[in-house]
Amino acid sequence: MDDVSIQAPDDTALDFCLRLARAQAAVVRRLDAALGGHFGISFGDFQLLLHLARAPGGRLRRVDLAERQGLTASGVTRSLLPLEKTGLVGRQPDPRDARVGYAVITPAGHTTLDNAMTTAREAANDLLRHAPPEQLQALAAVLGLVAGTTFI
Repeated sequence: MDDVSIQAPDDTALDFCLRLARAQAAVVRRLDAALGGHFGISFGDFQLLLHLARAPGGRLRRVDLAERQGLTASGVTRSLLPLEKTGLVGRQPDPRDARVGYAVITPAGHTTLDNAMTTAREAANDLLRHAPPEQLQALAAVLGLVAGTTFI
């Protein structure tokens, strides 16, 4: 009879994934609280604004934004709606292809993002205050490999 409470030698990757999931939940909870309390945006909203701000021309096709955010196309559309209603994000059609739509960060979105960046940095620094910087750099590289992405 196998005892699942005893970690097998090959469970290192699973243990990492379980800890990563728990850490991700803690990060989202902390940043949601900090950003929501000050700016009325979630951490997901913050990420969307950051992706748009870093994109050429401050705009991305919705499908590209969905990929960067790890969402489906319909998921990114649902996430953008409140940001559009509050004027932080706008829509821009592609003049050459009516099927393509862009999400665009507005001047108000830039202002909110600029202000929220300080709060997000403070919350992140507090969360990771005991982690040595060289370990954070190595872990960031590993997470980039897991995510299969080079953005953010």
